[in-house]
Amino acid sequence: MADHPRATRLAERIQEIVARMLDTRVKDPRLGFVTVTGVRVTGDLQHASVFYTVLGDEEARATTAAALESAKGLIRSEVGRQTGVRLTPTLEFVPDAVPETAASIAEALREAARRDAEAAALAASAQYAGDPDPYRHEADDVDEEPDEDVDEAVDEAVDETDETDDEAEAAR
Repeated sequence: MADHPRATRLAERIQEIVARMLDTRVKDPRLGFVTVTGVRVTGDLQHASVFYTVLGDEEARATTAAALESAKGLIRSEVGRQTGVRLTPTLEFVPDAVPETAASIAEALREAARRDAEAAALAASAQYAGDPDPYRHEADDVDEEPDEDVDEAVDEAVDETDETDDEAEAAR
């Protein structure tokens, strides 16, 4: 779906008008502490979805939703008067899910931090299964005595190679 520049400008203007109206002109006692978080306008400019959040519990959200629904006509007429568009868009007030989403993300981050701390504690007390450094170093090779079994195996391999060379020379 293409983002229409005119719809975007109208959405920004509607957000300003609705926020100002809720702050100054709508005097409904059911209206809680409302923040208009965004507005989306359809491409044909006929419908506007106004997203809002309410500070408070579930009861405050419900009463605010009822207050916004009853003030919808007043707000729509003011939007039409201030925007000057030929057809004033219908308004739909939608509670924004941003606070709940932010809370779930924060909870997931706390859980990840807790698991990281557990993993770090396990890693701090961990020990190697074998030697701490299983690799041989050049300094260690100089200090060690040569292994007699290895010397015998090398001598046998050399003798076999000499015999093979003698046989190859005799065959020529």
